[in-house]
Amino acid sequence: MPVSGERYSDVVATQMTKLFRPPYTCVVEQWIQTPRGMRCISWSAKSVLDNDKQVQGIVATGRDFTRIKHEQKAIRKKDEELMFLIENGNPMYYSHTPEHVMMFVSPRIRRLLGCRPHEGKRVWTDYLTDNPLNAAGLERTIRAITSGRREPPYRLEMTGKNGRTIWVEVNEIPVVKNGRTVSIVGSMVDVTEKKLVEEALAEAEDLFKDFNAVNKQSYTRLSSSTEKGPINYFRSIISKGTPEEEDEDFPEVPKDIKKLIRE
Repeated sequence: MPVSGERYSDVVATQMTKLFRPPYTCVVEQWIQTPRGMRCISWSAKSVLDNDKQVQGIVATGRDFTRIKHEQKAIRKKDEELMFLIENGNPMYYSHTPEHVMMFVSPRIRRLLGCRPHEGKRVWTDYLTDNPLNAAGLERTIRAITSGRREPPYRLEMTGKNGRTIWVEVNEIPVVKNGRTVSIVGSMVDVTEKKLVEEALAEAEDLFKDFNAVNKQSYTRLSSSTEKGPINYFRSIISKGTPEEEDEDFPEVPKDIKKLIRE
């Protein structure tokens, strides 16, 4: 078998020593320069032995693995890109068993919960606070495990190793094999600030509704008082006093002003 390139010669030599000892077979991959360019050839070789187990010859077959090698390289590149996103992206990615034991945790856990990935591989419910709202999220996870169907996103309140309490939004997908959920994979992102903004907006909306209600009452009172016309209303203020203070004594209005109003 020809060897192309020094970088393969040591590998080929090491593999071929297997032809002279049990199991007397070896598989070697070589990149060979051909008229079509560099091609990866996978050689499968086997020794021919005599009765004394001495090597009398070697039989080998080669197969072009170039396309497969290119596909494997493309897959590795995509895996590297995906891992880069998992390790450096904003969400924390994870997987856990149906018993809630963490199997994989991305490095983002260090920023969210203040612990390293290997420290985070425990029962994930240990991170939950006593907030009653967490019960709804835990119920969705259990339902996803039982049904094997994805549940809508939900929020949880958690406390990390550093004692910091945060709100996270969780997206999960059950992994089902042979009709049984074998794991849950998902992501969570810190929504603490977003939740504070939402609460502030909700409070502002309530205040705005109360303000509108007060304005509506004031407008209704003014409308009922002026339903006979604004002139009559102001005449009553001048001649009789305001509706709310009609029992109070007002200074005498000059006759010339009263005459002007009647005209």
